[in-house]
Amino acid sequence: MVQVVFSKEEANCITHNGTMHADEVFATAFLDLFLGNVRVFRTSSINLEEVEDSVLVYDVGRGKYDHHQLDALKRENGIPYSSVGLLWREFGKEYLSRCGFDLVEEMFQEIDKDFLEAIDGDDNGVFPKIECPYKVKTLSNVIKIFNPSYDSDENESFQFLKAVTLAKMIWEEEILSVRGKVIADSKIRKLLEKKDSEQKYLLLDEYLPYEESLLSSELANSILFVAFPSNRGGYAIKTVPKSIEDHTARMEFPEEWGGLEGTLLEEASGIEGLRFCHTGRFIVSCDSLQAVYQVFDKLCQ
Repeated sequence: MVQVVFSKEEANCITHNGTMHADEVFATAFLDLFLGNVRVFRTSSINLEEVEDSVLVYDVGRGKYDHHQLDALKRENGIPYSSVGLLWREFGKEYLSRCGFDLVEEMFQEIDKDFLEAIDGDDNGVFPKIECPYKVKTLSNVIKIFNPSYDSDENESFQFLKAVTLAKMIWEEEILSVRGKVIADSKIRKLLEKKDSEQKYLLLDEYLPYEESLLSSELANSILFVAFPSNRGGYAIKTVPKSIEDHTARMEFPEEWGGLEGTLLEEASGIEGLRFCHTGRFIVSCDSLQAVYQVFDKLCQ
């Protein structure tokens, strides 16, 4: 459990005060997972020589876990570290090992890539290029809304603790999600190694988080559709995007299927057992494996 304390003598962790950002909020949440019972002192400046060696100072003070100095660390891809990335770099593998996870190296790298690079990049002014007709909120944007609102009497420390509570929940779910993705990645790669080089579909006997594995493998360049058992019963068939960056489908379901369901979809497709086709034509649901193969036969010639 995280507590905000009001002197460095009470603290086992120190970070900056004032406007909160995603990096020190997620750093505090990680330290609570790693250390437990975090007592954090938030201050505008700190002299590291006056701090006990056992106290972790981050995002302030220009020390090992700060990133505001000119020689701050960067990843090989050029993305600078922020405080949370630096703490994960130092303690992430130890934390995963302590939790009893296997595939520690794979999980460590994937969490950095999947989760922390974006927080670190945003905090260091490396922003994503997003082209869409609506406002996109990143994790960093979400954390910003916990800062005391204009013309309100919200307490800064209380709001910080609320943000850390959310960040800790996200950390826990991210770790479990990445574990699943790492295990699934191994299974997907084995399936791709066994498939025919020109095969245009992939049939899974269980749902797996497959997309990133598929799009990062040259063995999957011919795949247009992936089918898997649906948690609603029957099967789902999804289109495959052109790439991780370009979500345009390599091949959409036929225009005349879009938005139809039940008998109307069966008549339009000529396939018995089709339930529904999304108006965006990126997913079809069906009753049986036989219907799945009929879709493949029709579209993958």
